[in-house]
Amino acid sequence: MILIPEGSPMSKQHSEPSPSPPPQKKKFNFWKWFWLGTIPVSLGWLWHDFYAPDNQVTWAKDFASAEQQATKSDRPMILFFTGAWCSPCRIMKREVWADREVESIVNARFVPVMIDVDDPKVAAVRNRYRVGATPVTIVTDAKGNVLRYALGGIGKSDFLKLLATP
Repeated sequence: MILIPEGSPMSKQHSEPSPSPPPQKKKFNFWKWFWLGTIPVSLGWLWHDFYAPDNQVTWAKDFASAEQQATKSDRPMILFFTGAWCSPCRIMKREVWADREVESIVNARFVPVMIDVDDPKVAAVRNRYRVGATPVTIVTDAKGNVLRYALGGIGKSDFLKLLATP
């Protein structure tokens, strides 16, 4: 056992309580706030690009049946070339094809067909209309001859102009 005499510097060290450290300032946690901001923004972007509601357009089953319907009814066709991965296509499906005015005009005056460019069965149709990118919207006569077309995503007003008779 070691005895420390009172009054010596070592006795003060052990008998007096040491002062508590000063309170620490909370640090700004950059990564926490980065992820709390990034995740909601990313989810919003994904919804905006990939959400496409159902529409009431009476789509033909495939190009061959659309040609038959167009010939029988003597109505022009609308060919909408799209892909499941195509962001502008989804935006058009949401902002153009799901619009009630567009639905009523298309159903009344046209034979619409949605063509998935990734389907190997439609290679001949893609080649016939020289489609290499999506979205492509083509208005044809009843025999399939091109009247008007639009490359890329278009809004409702431009789409309605595309549908207008020449």
